[in-house]
Amino acid sequence: MAIPDSTTTSCTEIICPTPECKPTFDTLLKMPIGTTMDLFQILDCCQSLVDALIETDDNNNRMALCGRLYAALKVSEVVLKAPLPASLIERLTADVAEAEDYCCPLSADSETLREYCAALTLLLLQHQQPPEQEEQIAGVLYELIGVLNEDLKAPRFVRTTDGLLKPSEIH
Repeated sequence: MAIPDSTTTSCTEIICPTPECKPTFDTLLKMPIGTTMDLFQILDCCQSLVDALIETDDNNNRMALCGRLYAALKVSEVVLKAPLPASLIERLTADVAEAEDYCCPLSADSETLREYCAALTLLLLQHQQPPEQEEQIAGVLYELIGVLNEDLKAPRFVRTTDGLLKPSEIH
């Protein structure tokens, strides 16, 4: 049992797995995914699912993981349109504007990246490609989920004496 103020990370089946917690396959299939989750929780779910996807060779497990991943990506579509809760705004706020914190390696916006990920997931669910191609598609999906995660978790606001500003608003 962890002490409340310790640095021990607990791993439960009730909440979405975090990157520090390697979930089991059964946990991934049973974890709740819904619009009551915040953006970071959904992103962590997507990352856990795609991590497991690229590590498994079992076709049935791959299909189950793809189905869950697609569901999480559809939920992220709704969550991306919702206002950010104060807790996430705080996590997305930096004290100093740093130009390199705000560049995405792709020119696509986060909604387009999410759509790319959903399309690749559907392609894997169709299971029409040879195994080598499916492995490559899963690899591209893994990379895009990582880019989406990094992009959406990068600081969006800078704390100033005038309040929170977007980096582009600072002169």
